[in-house]
Amino acid sequence: MPPAAILDIDGTLVDTNYHHAIAWYRAFRRQGVVVPVWRIHRHIGMGGDQLVGAVAGDEVEKRLGDAVRAAQDEEYSQLIGETAPFEGAAELLRTLKRRGHRLVLASSAKPHEVEHYLGLLDAAELADGTTTSADVEATKPQPDLVLAAMEQAGDDRAVMIGDSTWDCEAAKRAGIPAIAILTGGFSEQELRDAGAVAVYESIAMLAERLDAPPLT
Repeated sequence: MPPAAILDIDGTLVDTNYHHAIAWYRAFRRQGVVVPVWRIHRHIGMGGDQLVGAVAGDEVEKRLGDAVRAAQDEEYSQLIGETAPFEGAAELLRTLKRRGHRLVLASSAKPHEVEHYLGLLDAAELADGTTTSADVEATKPQPDLVLAAMEQAGDDRAVMIGDSTWDCEAAKRAGIPAIAILTGGFSEQELRDAGAVAVYESIAMLAERLDAPPLT
C-alpha cells in the first residue's frame, strides 16, 4: 500500500493565506495593536493558539490573545466566501485516492472553516479523516495535528503535503517526510530548511510527480 497522504488545506489546497493575513491584521487593529502584514504572513500556517504571541509578543498574548482570536474569526468570516481552491486541487485528491492513498486533511483551521473547504473541494466523501484545531491542544508547528492525522489514517507510513514552514516542521517533529508547494508564499530554500524533501511550484506540478518518492 502507498503511504497515507496528509494534506494541509489552507494555502495548499485552497487559496486562503492572504485572506487570513488581512483578517489577523484587522483583528489586531481592533484591539489597538498594529502588526505589519508581512510579519503576520510569515506566520500564516501556524495555529492561532500560537500566532498572537509569535507576531506580537507574550504580553499581547497574555492580555489580548483571546480577544484577537475572536476578532480574527469574525473578520475571516467576511472573507472566506472569496476563497477558492487552487487549480487541480480537487483532481489531486481524486488521483491520490485512485492510487490507493488514504487521505487525511489536516488543518489548523476551525471546524466550520474546514467544512466550508471540503464543500469547495467536493472532498467530504473522499477524505478518510480530517483534523482541525479543535482536535489538539497545540497546533502547528507542534506535531499534534500530524500525529492525529496519522492515527486517523491508521498508518505510520505517511507523507505530509503543505505550503508553509510550519507544515514542514510539524511533519519533521512527527517523523514523516514533507512535500511543500510554493503557494504559501515561502521560498523553496525556506521550505527545504524547515524539512521539505521536495518542493513544487504548484499542485499541478506535484500531480505530475506522484510516481516519485516519498509518495511511492
